[in-house]
Amino acid sequence: MTAGRRYLLGMAAVAAAAAALSLVLPSDARAGLRLALGVALLVQGPLGWWLVRAIGTERFLRVWAVGMAARFAALVACGLVVVPKLGLALAPTLVALVCILMACVLVEAIVARGGPGGTGATGN
Repeated sequence: MTAGRRYLLGMAAVAAAAAALSLVLPSDARAGLRLALGVALLVQGPLGWWLVRAIGTERFLRVWAVGMAARFAALVACGLVVVPKLGLALAPTLVALVCILMACVLVEAIVARGGPGGTGATGN
């Protein structure tokens, strides 16, 4: 399986798990989780794909650092602007956003461990 397919499969699994969790949460936490999922997928989708394409190249660490900075910026923007503007509960929404983003980073790590072409090589 290629790195791109592993990434898409992992992201779909994270999205499905978050969506399933939103079905069993109380209604006041549901909206925050769904917002967190949407923000995480909008930020993480392109950043993660960019990282997957950088696996095995000399720009990998720079791409990873830019991605982490963008995730942090998304968290700050949600905490200071988006969540208060929408009137959602701050703590549950931000905890959900951090958890989903970290799950996406875990997906990246799993894909990166598989190597550039999906061969299992780490590119060393």
